[in-house]
Amino acid sequence: MRPLALFTGLVLGLMLLLAQAVSAQARAPESFADLADRVSPAVVNITTSTTVASPSGPQPIVPEGSPFEEFFRDFLDRGPGQQPRAPRRSQALGSGFVISEDGYIVTNNHVIEGADQITVEFFAGGELDARVIGTDPNTDIALLKVESDRPLPFVSFGDSATARVGDWVMAMGNPLGQGFSVSAGIVSARGRALSGSYDDYIQTDAAINRGNSGGPLFNMSGEVIGVNTAILSPTGGSIGIGFAMSSAVVTRVVDQLREFGETRRGWLGVRIQDVTPEIAEAMGLERAAGALVTDVPEGPGRDAGIQAGDVILSFDGNDVADTRDLVRRVGDAEVGRAVRVMVMRDGRTQSLRVTLGRRETSEGGSPMPMLEEEAPEPEAAAADILGMTVSNLSPTLREELGLPGTIDGLVITAIDEDSEAYEKGLAVGDVIAEAGQQPVSTLADLEARIEEARDSGRRSVLLLIRRGGEPRFLALSVE
Repeated sequence: MRPLALFTGLVLGLMLLLAQAVSAQARAPESFADLADRVSPAVVNITTSTTVASPSGPQPIVPEGSPFEEFFRDFLDRGPGQQPRAPRRSQALGSGFVISEDGYIVTNNHVIEGADQITVEFFAGGELDARVIGTDPNTDIALLKVESDRPLPFVSFGDSATARVGDWVMAMGNPLGQGFSVSAGIVSARGRALSGSYDDYIQTDAAINRGNSGGPLFNMSGEVIGVNTAILSPTGGSIGIGFAMSSAVVTRVVDQLREFGETRRGWLGVRIQDVTPEIAEAMGLERAAGALVTDVPEGPGRDAGIQAGDVILSFDGNDVADTRDLVRRVGDAEVGRAVRVMVMRDGRTQSLRVTLGRRETSEGGSPMPMLEEEAPEPEAAAADILGMTVSNLSPTLREELGLPGTIDGLVITAIDEDSEAYEKGLAVGDVIAEAGQQPVSTLADLEARIEEARDSGRRSVLLLIRRGGEPRFLALSVE
């Protein structure tokens, strides 16, 4: 029994030591000094210079301290009646960090956008001129390059996916042009989306101010897990709500900028919207998930057989949570690659094989051709349905609404402001193209689809609405 007791004691001792190590990691570090010393040489200040043409016109009178003072600074540089001065140089400040010994530097696109000259100042002193390798306005990332006669100190990217809410982080940069500065805090939230299609921000309470843009957000291992990009503040200064674009996004962008000088994102070629609980119920789906296809212009999606009304459930073997999730997955996929897309159509799943195009060269293409065939004038008819007055789409109405010949359906000519349809944003001039995922061209078609929904026990009917040619689905109650 003694050997067993000894073994048990050793195991318990090791478990205790492990628990103490984990507890020590969870506690606040006694100092960030060692970490700051290690990574500071790779953090840089960035100064940009831009030629700005002086405006002409009368001089406004702006009270000192007014929020418009900076906006009218150009006007205040000259007196009343004087001619505009010659173009002048405007400077801006930001931050960045070196990612390779041969001089590649990451910063924010908005730091260097439109700059004629970019100067990089290093922590140890000295300055070098930088050139732009590539930029990505969608993620606000830019890649610069400096030429140095010696290897430069650099930092590596870490895995932002392993960062947990509550983990310690450290931000570095050039806040308010005051020079190199360090601030520390924790990860406040993950997966934040601000305005872009590819947003994946880490929220932190580490102090981030103007001038910190483009600087690194470090984990406690000295790895970059984010690029400080934005703050949420009513005053313009840090109030503890800062955002850093996650390294999961940044590394992919930087790799493409480094290789191609531009981004090359996958393109599926469909218009989509989120599946709301009401839409899920109207379509007979078990849960509100996936991305609902509203339109399929010419492109990879149409070639693969994707149709309007399909719900994309998975992409390349990964479940699709919502439209943002799908956009991110498609954008991360390799251009020209064939992937499997699982869709729900008419209550059944189908697997389609799609060869992805490139988003940057495919967006904003030519519109779908208009048909020149003349349709006979339908009978003037209207009916009050689900709180809306709905009419046949006659040539006269089509001309009044400026609708192309490619759009068919029923037009809303009046709407009850107390109705559910009004509450959900429907308006006069909207065209009901489908009901119950079937085209409608007559009032009888729409009424039949509503009855079918009621007969099947559903509480709502799914409508495809077109406004200005743009499609979207919504569900209206039929009870």
